[in-house]
Parts: sequence; C-alpha cells; structure tokens
Amino acid sequence: MPSATRSAATVTLPSLERYRSSNTGIPYVLSFTASLPGPHIVLTAILHGNEVCGAIALDRLLRAGIRPNRGRLTFIFANIDAYHRGDRGAAPCRFIDEDMNRVWSPSLLDGKRSSSELQRARTLRPTIDSADYLLDIHSMQHGTPLLLSGPLQKGRRLALDLSFPALVVSDAGHAAGTRLRDYGGFGDPARSQNAVLVECGPHDSPKSAEVAVATALRFLSCVGAVQMDRLSLPEFGLKGPARLIEVTDAVTATSRRFRFTAAVSGLERIAKAGTVIARDGDRVIATPYDDCVLVMPADRCQPGQTAVRLGRVVA
Repeated sequence: MPSATRSAATVTLPSLERYRSSNTGIPYVLSFTASLPGPHIVLTAILHGNEVCGAIALDRLLRAGIRPNRGRLTFIFANIDAYHRGDRGAAPCRFIDEDMNRVWSPSLLDGKRSSSELQRARTLRPTIDSADYLLDIHSMQHGTPLLLSGPLQKGRRLALDLSFPALVVSDAGHAAGTRLRDYGGFGDPARSQNAVLVECGPHDSPKSAEVAVATALRFLSCVGAVQMDRLSLPEFGLKGPARLIEVTDAVTATSRRFRFTAAVSGLERIAKAGTVIARDGDRVIATPYDDCVLVMPADRCQPGQTAVRLGRVVA
C-alpha cells in the first residue's frame, strides 16, 4: 500500500490509491451527474506521469466535493502507471512506453500496436468521446503558465473566454503525434466539442498546483458546470486581458545535439528575422520573421520531439 504522500522535488504528491475503485468501472476515473441536464465536462491530469500539478488539483477538487450544477463532470487520472512508477517510488516518470499525449489518432487507437499508454488511452476513449468540453492539465520544464488552444477558432474562443492564465498560444500540435486536446471532435471545426490544454508552470513548483486548481475551477465556471460567481484567482502575474500568440512553426529536433545559442526560458521576443537561436547538429535554426516569440523551449529533447515553437503576437 503506498504511503499517504510522496515528494517530487519541492512538491508533495497525494496518494491516488483511493480512486482506484472508481464509480465508473474504469480505475482512477470518477464521474458525477447533476439532476439538471447539461454538457459532459471532463478534467484530465497526468497524461504525463511526472506533471503532477494536475493530480494534485483533481485530488483537491474531489476532496472538496466539487460537483456539477448541471450535466456531468468526470475526473480522469490518465497515465496512472507512470505516476506510480519512479525510482524506488521517489518520483513519478513521464511515461512507461511512449508519450501518452501523442497517441490520440484513430489510426493508433484502432491499430494493432500495443503499449501501456495505448492500452490506457483505448480504455479512456469512450469517456473522452462523450465529452462536450475538456480541460487537459499539464506542466512544463520552465516558463510562464499558458493555455494551448489548438489552431481552430472554436479553441481560441474557449481559451480567450477562459483567460486564465491570460496568455493563449494557438498551435497545431506536434510532429510526433496527436495530442488529446486535438483528438476527434475537439479538432473538427464542424463539431461542437471543444478542449483546451493548460501548462501550469514548472514541474516541481508548488505554484503550478495552485495554477492548476484555479484554472480547473475557472474552466468549470466558464462552461457553466459549477456556479462560482465570486471565484478568487491567484495572482502570479496570470490575470489581466488575454493575449494571443499564434504559432507559425514548430521546430522538431532531428539529432541529440540540439542546443540553443543562448539561455532561454520561453516568451523571449527576438527582434530581427534571421537571428540564429539554435543549432541541431549541422542544422542552423533562425527566426523566420521580425518580433518572433519563442514558446516553450525544451532544455532536453530527443530526436522527433518539439524543441521550441515560434510564434507572433496577434492583436
């Protein structure tokens, strides 16, 4: 039986064992239905097992007895095996076999390939398919919290309506595979299903958990699932008019020698087009236009992974 808490860096992690025996028949998936009709809202956490702020947030909301005023509200602890597996229990890991936030395409989900993450995604798929709105909670290596809206106008509108964190990044995802927030109806402009992904801040920061809780509550209020007229949001420089950055290029590492030419933490604005920002083996990476914003640069990335996104501020 796991201990009540485990620590990863400066963050104390909850034991999620109490959610194994769920009320849905799917371990670590809990769902609650109101008496009034309404949309199905899904909150997902730990698609990456080491991004623990989402696990903390969902655990707090469940312990606080958050329930929908109308419709249905589902809490999903996604990659639970990665969360539980670490170095002798000292810390969770990102994934067991493959990145769980790159497997959300019908070709993979319906295919014959097998992995720990694909098996779990296939189990979760019917619940995800029934969602009207989804918030996917993540953290990152470093940088300012932000919302990832996807490339569609409906995703941008949802993120701008949410506006916490106030920075919205509109991007098309990763070359390595389809994210959950782009799966199925979420990525179809003709369908009403909608999703947003929040990056709450650094993996090991206690503030990231606070951002995750506040964003989840704000999301539930925004889509009308929970009445929170006087919701108090933390400062952390995250409130204010929403700002939109449109990603034009996602730079994918092609070698293990990808290196930035200077220290970067994200949201640096490079004034001149043609400025060299990184080298990938013999390949030179330069900004494609003036006033280029660096979004979510990765300190460590393997070939095939997104090293940095390049974007411009949209008025």
